[in-house]
Amino acid sequence: MEGRRKSASPRPCSGRRVFAKKRPRPDAYVNTFNKLLRREISSNPHPAYSVSNGHEKFRNMRLVMEYDTHDPKGHSPEALHFLMRRTKVMEIVAARDIVFALAHSGVCAAFSRETNKRICFLNVSPDEVIRSLFYNKNNDSLITVSVYGSDNFSSLKCRSTKIEYIRRAKPDAGFPLFESETLKWPGFVEFDDVNGKVLTYSAQDSIYKVFDLKNYNMLYSISDRRVNEIKISPGIMLLIFERDSGHVPLKILSIEDGKVLKTFKHLLHRNKKVDFIEQFNEKLLVKQEHENLQILDVRNAEIMEVSRTAFMTPSAFIFLYENQLFLTFKDRNVAVWNFRGELVTSFDDHLLWHPDCNTNNIYITSDQDLIISYCKAESEDQWMEGNAGSIHISNILTGKCLAKINASNGTPKVDCPSSSSKVDRSSSSSISHMTSTVAQALEDITALFYDEDRNEIYTGNKNGLVHVWSN
Repeated sequence: MEGRRKSASPRPCSGRRVFAKKRPRPDAYVNTFNKLLRREISSNPHPAYSVSNGHEKFRNMRLVMEYDTHDPKGHSPEALHFLMRRTKVMEIVAARDIVFALAHSGVCAAFSRETNKRICFLNVSPDEVIRSLFYNKNNDSLITVSVYGSDNFSSLKCRSTKIEYIRRAKPDAGFPLFESETLKWPGFVEFDDVNGKVLTYSAQDSIYKVFDLKNYNMLYSISDRRVNEIKISPGIMLLIFERDSGHVPLKILSIEDGKVLKTFKHLLHRNKKVDFIEQFNEKLLVKQEHENLQILDVRNAEIMEVSRTAFMTPSAFIFLYENQLFLTFKDRNVAVWNFRGELVTSFDDHLLWHPDCNTNNIYITSDQDLIISYCKAESEDQWMEGNAGSIHISNILTGKCLAKINASNGTPKVDCPSSSSKVDRSSSSSISHMTSTVAQALEDITALFYDEDRNEIYTGNKNGLVHVWSN
């Protein structure tokens, strides 16, 4: 599992770590899976119950509400010009009956599911561009990561705001985090929900620091200019050093205190680039260009190889710690593997809409039994109808599709506002009337989130609209 990283330019990008400037990286896919990779793990229910319960929970999902993130009148006249534009929804987070929607422009709006009105915008200054959101369940707060025009969008700034303050429309009641850190390129901040930690990297002095996510106290620092990358797993961190010609030095550290648990080297083929190095508990996955996948057990140094024709380099991973499995994403397809290099599951009727494995359009439940994805529609007729896709809910262990939300079965409930009604612009907070049909709501979905407490799916599209699907 990876942490949250994004670049700190006026435009957000997909990724888990928040970087201090948008710049392409050859291994960028390693950290692409935003929102999915840091959720707390709980025990899985019996598979048969999971399938039955999943079908019942999702089979009557309907379009029930629409919110709009765009309101140029709701911003200060001094706001940056691109904050006033209507742009696509990039990220959705829900907490305590509040839905947060981050637009590509850097505007973030909070909506109440109780009143179905917009509560406020989270941008507290006219030149603030919000790049990422993180809900800290340890203290019931929302962390925003932003860049500012006054700083030429060059440094990341973090702020923590209690959910209760946001509920009262007081987003400026938060406080800054990590003020001692200079987070300029290639610096970053990474939030690790599984271990309850925050990792920062200050490129200015080449120091990594680990903070406690509960109280933001610094725990320890790592100062070594040879460190090329850090990967985080439950309980441990993997330090990947600059490679030598025939090997790559590695260290495993305790995430709690930074103590070195193991130091070793992994042999590499000379003059061949490393596609990826991933850590999963005691397993290390190493893949070089045009070579077999190597699965190393760091406890006894045993290596298992998987043919490069059977396992081709994916564009992204999701590790399922509870099930000792991992997902791979490649060419719009999803597959499940075990750590013997065996294909466990192929998904039925599950062709992802986005070819770039857009993580914002995928949600893995905390029990790691279901995957909710934005997919291509199953019929050619529906595919042609308004270019609408469909939302698929599939069982990860069996690959079976349990339910779908598409243009034919997602009809709005009769007690919802008419889809032909116009948005009421007389009040900046009253933006809950639906202007979209179901087919339109399923077009060009750019963000997806599932609220497991309310059993609701939230989707955002290229027009800056957020739609609520519920049964």
